[in-house]
Amino acid sequence: MTEERKKQFEGLCCVELSGEGCASCVSLMPVLHKVVSARDDLRLVHVEVNEENKDLVLGWEVDRVPTVLLTDNGEIFARCHGFQPEEILELWIDAKLEEHNNAKK
Repeated sequence: MTEERKKQFEGLCCVELSGEGCASCVSLMPVLHKVVSARDDLRLVHVEVNEENKDLVLGWEVDRVPTVLLTDNGEIFARCHGFQPEEILELWIDAKLEEHNNAKK
């Protein structure tokens, strides 16, 4: 991962990986944006699954879109696939952040 790319994923991030023409991806993005923008402990980063991002996508073993990753300085600690409603995303993010924070203690 380049230094520029590492900077993009500094701290705690919610990474949304999507593909062009993916209806579930298009539906998920505004829901995820709403959920993450209401928090102050997480940043949303969008990654388009395309040739330009191929190495990152393969390195993260993303095999379908949409995929949502929770990362800490680029290291994945949680992953989910497919469209999820707002309430489920909120619960999932809360639970995974709590697990991650407890593991760091």
